[in-house]
Amino acid sequence: MDTRTLSAATGSRVSALGLGCMGMSALYGPADRGESIATIHAALDAGVDLLDTGDFYGSGHNELLIGEALRERGRDGVHLSVKFGAVRDADGAFLANDGRPESVKNFLAYSLVRLGVDHIDTYRLARLDPSVPIEETVGAIAEEVKAGRVRHLGLSEVGADTIRRAHAVHPISDLQIEYSLISRGVEAEILPTTRELGIGVTAYGVLSRGLISGHWQRSTALAAGDFRGMSPRFQGDNLDHNLALVEALRAVAEAKGVSVAQIAIAWVLGRGDDIVPLVGARRRDRLQEALGALDVTLSSDDLAAIERAVPAGAAAGERYAAAQMAHLDSEK
Repeated sequence: MDTRTLSAATGSRVSALGLGCMGMSALYGPADRGESIATIHAALDAGVDLLDTGDFYGSGHNELLIGEALRERGRDGVHLSVKFGAVRDADGAFLANDGRPESVKNFLAYSLVRLGVDHIDTYRLARLDPSVPIEETVGAIAEEVKAGRVRHLGLSEVGADTIRRAHAVHPISDLQIEYSLISRGVEAEILPTTRELGIGVTAYGVLSRGLISGHWQRSTALAAGDFRGMSPRFQGDNLDHNLALVEALRAVAEAKGVSVAQIAIAWVLGRGDDIVPLVGARRRDRLQEALGALDVTLSSDDLAAIERAVPAGAAAGERYAAAQMAHLDSEK
């Protein structure tokens, strides 16, 4: 497995692909526990050492799942990336984002127990808390770095100004943010800022939650509670438009002899060695397909064909519903 320097600021290196574990516990409908653990094990066997989660995924379920998988294989060499701060109720509703210093310490304490580890490699606030200056949240995580319970400090879905303010308090390892062929807003101001400061990017949503995987169809049935049922890009005419983009991309992929998912992931991999895509595979076959992207080299002609198939800004619909978009500092 090739590795990439996640951050010039911290020198941390991780596998060129990371495994996003959210879908094994939340937001995409039921997942098979045994297959989820087998997928984590298969990723580790393949050399994927970056596992990404959030303490609110399944209200702690995802951390417990990863903890179980690591007990069977050991934690050595595994880079755990954890998001915190989302406040939920017993029905799973999201109530607030909490970045208070005392909450940082509380969230971390519970994550360490659920994961069964003595430290977390990268710790980050999932969404900016508008009532708490980012300097205070980062300062609290920095104290945990000094205490040895956190190795690196990350950010998630924040804009250029917030990145600069946070980095002035403590070196930031990486920014986690959505980046794909149909979500390219990061390229305007955010990516130039991270590169100026030597901060890496862990890119989630590289297949836009399955929309540009090549497997999604107009007739695909959604399970109760599946987040995509409320996602604008999966609705009505937006979905038809976006699936037409996928078919144009499919023609490019087939000419290259690869799958749609592989060419989409390879495109993100090719955006820079400071970018590590997170693939949200819940099954071993999907993981294997994603790993195949590491063997795809895109020529200038390939890139031009991809750009013609899916031009920047071509997607129909926002990446989140309006209420969720309002919580994204990265979109302001």
